[in-house]
Amino acid sequence: MTKLDIGIVGLSVMGRSLALNMADHGFKVGGYNRSAAVTQQVMRDHPHENLTPFYDLNRLTDALSRPRKVMLMIQAGKPVDAVIEQLVPLLEEGDMILDGGNSFFEDTRRRAALLAEKGIHYLGVGISGGEEGARFGPSIMPGGNAGAYESVRPILEAIAARAMDEPCCSYIGPDGAGHYVKMVHNGIEYADMQLIAESYLLLKYVGGFTNQDLAHIFKSWNDGELHSYLIGITAGIFREADDLADGELIDRIKDSAKQKGTGRWASIEALKQGVDISMITSACTARIMSNHLDEREKAWELIHSPAVSLSPDKEAFAAMVREALYTGKIIAYAQGFSLMQDASRLYGWNLDLGKIASIFRAGCIIQAVFLNDITHAFEAEPKPESLIFDRFFLSRINEHQDSLRQAVSTGVMNGLPIPALCNAVSYLDEFRAKAAGANLIQAQRDCFGAHTYERTDREGVFHHEWRWANDNQH
Repeated sequence: MTKLDIGIVGLSVMGRSLALNMADHGFKVGGYNRSAAVTQQVMRDHPHENLTPFYDLNRLTDALSRPRKVMLMIQAGKPVDAVIEQLVPLLEEGDMILDGGNSFFEDTRRRAALLAEKGIHYLGVGISGGEEGARFGPSIMPGGNAGAYESVRPILEAIAARAMDEPCCSYIGPDGAGHYVKMVHNGIEYADMQLIAESYLLLKYVGGFTNQDLAHIFKSWNDGELHSYLIGITAGIFREADDLADGELIDRIKDSAKQKGTGRWASIEALKQGVDISMITSACTARIMSNHLDEREKAWELIHSPAVSLSPDKEAFAAMVREALYTGKIIAYAQGFSLMQDASRLYGWNLDLGKIASIFRAGCIIQAVFLNDITHAFEAEPKPESLIFDRFFLSRINEHQDSLRQAVSTGVMNGLPIPALCNAVSYLDEFRAKAAGANLIQAQRDCFGAHTYERTDREGVFHHEWRWANDNQH
């Protein structure tokens, strides 16, 4: 029997789609699922000459060419550790395990170190694109041992999406770098989706646009500088007829949204690292608040709402929202890339931010035309300390920030929840602040806790006896 190129463990939607993608590209793939019924169903529904089913992990690993490559497409957390425990006795030095799920990067670092002691390579492989992307070309973010990646590179690059005839797959860095970048990708995705949702609220409740109007607006936006996967599907969503009732489906969908945790992880890591990704965090908390439906309904009854003032010039209003959305999007991406930039320094990963931006250009959820501009920004020398300092993006922010401020003031005065747009303005003003009020905070901390303060006119750390301030407490 011809030896197989790779084994896939986990044949649910993503695993099945990746296995078939690899098989389509001529690779010999072995497929295994803990539930034999799932494996059987895949083979019935998707028979493929290059996909061989297995019902025993031992037989799967025996059928693989060396160095053996086993890719896990299973739920993150304890299930990954459980499968690794089963696989280790079946593998040899030089073999590799690829984790294609949304594992937490610190788990990936731990597993990589543990398996390295046994001579087994562990690659944390971030994959974005959903079912369609996995089946026909995702964005792939592999991290781990660079030599091991070279062994599996032909497979991953072959199945990846392509942008400008380049694969949307590139080696990210050691140990957990791939999963870290995927975590930040998902955080940016949260912010991007929240910005679009807030733009929808402004257009619908202040602009007075119908669903068909919104479909047309988002379609026109997708034909310009906002061209992206998310804007494109949003235009289609507003046109989608309800299959169970009259009207459009969007009006029958419950106003609450879940999350799987990657955006929350990004927010927690940002707090640990001391990096502001407030737009991503606000998108996470917006989803949390969206699920408090009973409390929201009660608050709606009890808290007076401002009267909504419809915009008299609908065309100008839509143009203002478009510019606000674009500006907010720049700031959200700047925050995400700043977090990766800091992690690169912290963990010694030497991340290539230009290359990372380039593999986001197709296949993934945040794919957008302006990722070409982000790629160019981080390929330039000297590299910008922040995306906001890049000449192209700086010019767009200066050109459109009035629209961002107008959108925020309009949303606030009309009582609409627009936390991501609000945080975009706050971040921009904190980023450019000549006076941030931190001198008063230093004084307060020294006053109540003798935490000391620094001065503008001389070096050193000082403490002051705050007699007048403390006298006011009596």
